[in-house]
Amino acid sequence: MEVQQVLCMNGGRGDTSYANNSKIQKRAMLKAKPILQDSIKKLYCNRLPECLKIADLGCSSGPNTLSLLWEVIDTIDGTCKRLNREAPMYQVFLNDLPGNDFNTIFKSLPGFYEKLKEVKGSNFGPCFIAGIPGSFYGRLFPNKSLHFVHSSYSLHWLSQVPEGLVSESGVPLNKGHICMAKTSPVGVHEAYLDLFERDFTLFLTSRSEEILSGGHVLLSIIGNDRKPGDPRCTGWELLGVTLNDMVLEGLVEEAKVDWVNLPYYAPSPEEVRHVIQTEGSFNIRRFDIHTVDWDANKDDGSKSLTSGRHTRGKNIAKSIRAVSESMLASHFGEEIMDDLFERLAIKISEYLELAPGHSTAMVISMTKS
Repeated sequence: MEVQQVLCMNGGRGDTSYANNSKIQKRAMLKAKPILQDSIKKLYCNRLPECLKIADLGCSSGPNTLSLLWEVIDTIDGTCKRLNREAPMYQVFLNDLPGNDFNTIFKSLPGFYEKLKEVKGSNFGPCFIAGIPGSFYGRLFPNKSLHFVHSSYSLHWLSQVPEGLVSESGVPLNKGHICMAKTSPVGVHEAYLDLFERDFTLFLTSRSEEILSGGHVLLSIIGNDRKPGDPRCTGWELLGVTLNDMVLEGLVEEAKVDWVNLPYYAPSPEEVRHVIQTEGSFNIRRFDIHTVDWDANKDDGSKSLTSGRHTRGKNIAKSIRAVSESMLASHFGEEIMDDLFERLAIKISEYLELAPGHSTAMVISMTKS
């Protein structure tokens, strides 16, 4: 699986698009909002730049993409008014892999600029926005060119499928799973962890060259707080179970399940902290851990709270489809996607009868040493 070619969120604004199924990511950004505001205030007051240069790495597309920028601008605008200073200019770089739906972002920019003019006034400092396609596991910008870097719900995607997932005799070690699962062999966990550590180290090293001294980084990362023997499942594990059910019915080839390994790893807080401290370029200001419901509709108290587990199952399955369909369709074929995710919705609703659907998220605020 060539990750850069097949990893992209579902584009457009259709029923299965990321734009319409990214409330869980929005919920993560809302959780991080107070930390974002604090980081931006301190950054601005310490440097007072004429042009604030910002990069959002793994920006995807849809309504969440520009919401970060709006929060940054709103926070600095309020700070400038209190300090009786003129607002700075903004240079914003939106980064994701080349397959990302940048066109949907660009089409939304006129409306964003119009909203800025209406809310902030015609004399508000100009804002320049550009797309930067490429992997953030490597350099993207010139030396010392950025003040603030943000990445939310992106660093769980690895640069590639880990090596070492096949035995010397050619047998898949993660047989029956599509990613690292709680019942995966120790060697599979070690392979995924090793790649995460190398990828995250490269991410931090690259950013350390691109960010000015004293610049800020804010990361939101899907995490894993399960201990050995913990019976809880992840949505990805339930997706694997669903595919195995389809194997038993003759709808999917067993070998296709045995040989697929998604480039997905949810690290523990200890693993994240260890890499940051070992790499050494950044000082941790805050390291918050919180729980997020799989169904963000339930989290925000909307109608889904009373509409039952079946609706919740559909919501969660659609959110997983929006971020994984491109990879799964390239391996299993597009023709099974509707059936697969309809079955996954049922599987999730059954699971929710037995356990709450929760995931762990980390919010890390850092400064460049």
